[in-house]
Amino acid sequence: MDGCLFVLCLLENFLALIYFIYFFFLLFFSVLSSYCVFCLCDYLPREAEGYKEQGNAFYIKKDYSEAFNYYTKAIDVCPKNASYYGNRAATLMMLSRYREALEDSQQAVRLDDTFMKGHLREGKCHLLLGNAMAASRCFQKVLELEPDNSQAQQELKNAESILEYERMAEIGFEKRDFRMVVFCMDRALESASACHRFKVLKAECLALLGRYPEAQSVASDILRMDSTNGDALYVRGLCLYYEDCIDKAVQFFIQALRMAPDHEKARLACRNAKALKAKKEEGNKAFKEGNFEEAYELYSEALTIDPNNIKTNAKLYCNRATVGSKLKKLEQAIEDSCFCTCVSVKQYEEAVRDYEKVYQTEKTKEHKHLLKTAQLELKKSKRKDYYKVLGVDKNATEDEIKKAYRKRALMHHPDRHSGASAEVQKEEEKKFKEVGEAFTVLSDPKKKSRYDSGHDLEDDDMNMDFDANNIFKAFFSGPGGFSFEASGPGNFFFQFG
Repeated sequence: MDGCLFVLCLLENFLALIYFIYFFFLLFFSVLSSYCVFCLCDYLPREAEGYKEQGNAFYIKKDYSEAFNYYTKAIDVCPKNASYYGNRAATLMMLSRYREALEDSQQAVRLDDTFMKGHLREGKCHLLLGNAMAASRCFQKVLELEPDNSQAQQELKNAESILEYERMAEIGFEKRDFRMVVFCMDRALESASACHRFKVLKAECLALLGRYPEAQSVASDILRMDSTNGDALYVRGLCLYYEDCIDKAVQFFIQALRMAPDHEKARLACRNAKALKAKKEEGNKAFKEGNFEEAYELYSEALTIDPNNIKTNAKLYCNRATVGSKLKKLEQAIEDSCFCTCVSVKQYEEAVRDYEKVYQTEKTKEHKHLLKTAQLELKKSKRKDYYKVLGVDKNATEDEIKKAYRKRALMHHPDRHSGASAEVQKEEEKKFKEVGEAFTVLSDPKKKSRYDSGHDLEDDDMNMDFDANNIFKAFFSGPGGFSFEASGPGNFFFQFG
């Protein structure tokens, strides 16, 4: 019995010792764990601060890519520190990555709503991206935290100015005052330089003003940064459409609709472009087949599709003038021909006015060059288009010019129209003289060069005296050269050597 009690006591003491050792180690590891956590928490902020300091050093050196990398490392170590996001936002802004900078700024103020620099940077990003309302709210928050903050006060004024320019541009667009819209967008873009919406609106209005190279340039800049921008694709198509490159324009409109299926402007422009091309081709076909009445009607219908497409419509008026002369609708034909000329002159006059205003505001070499170019094109548009008179391209060869002269001279020679009315004879004689004048200039390399560069040939002391009949005789001189023979009143056939 005594032996059993002894064993029980011994076992009891052993179990007590085991419990004691267990609780000792439990307490030891608890203290050790707390110490490790304490050391780690002390180490991590120091490591993150080290990355931040390195980022600051690269930022000062303007090595923003490296600064971005180190601020990112700091955030990876301590993702709850608002200042790290604020610093990275500042770096992203210097790299012109404003949308990413906006996200970092917003994260910074979510972590610390009193972080004044975070609100200021968020507002600045909103402003650069064209969201003036959101920017205003951010700057107002800064002024709540620091009422005397001069930067926030100035940026708030800039945001208010942008809102006013947006309002004026909207009114201008509704009134089709596209110059006003371009002016407003230029002013707005001074503070919102990364706003694609403002750039696209400016580009669209430039296209509607006929300033296609500028519009194309703005749209191309946007597409280099964002190749899927439906608005920029639409503007590229619009420029091509108004420059009478219908097929290429349709391709851009279709691409814009792929990127933005609800883009109503692209849809309407695509429909108009296809309709205009189809109607014009139908008219051309009817003309070639000798169905002049039908061709006249088709050209007239085509002219109603889009009054804003001046360049294509000018060609349609020219075609209708040709058909009108065939149908003896001489007054209408003359009116259509005059319209073609007036359209070109009006476009260049508007361009000159625009560039004069721009140059008065900013007297740069680029603006001066644009103004001189517009003035030269206006001057050229008011003189006779010798290429058009002969019906040849500006890159026509010497042989092509001779062939064109032969064809046109025979077509308008007075002898061919001796049986026509006095009015027709007078018109054909005038055209015959114009053809001779055009050939005199374009067949002479020196005169052609001066003409192409926009110089006045008469002012350059070049001999511009000519006789259309003498030119004709000289051209067709030689054995078996050419003769008209009447086969009846007002009917002729041709004999060529």
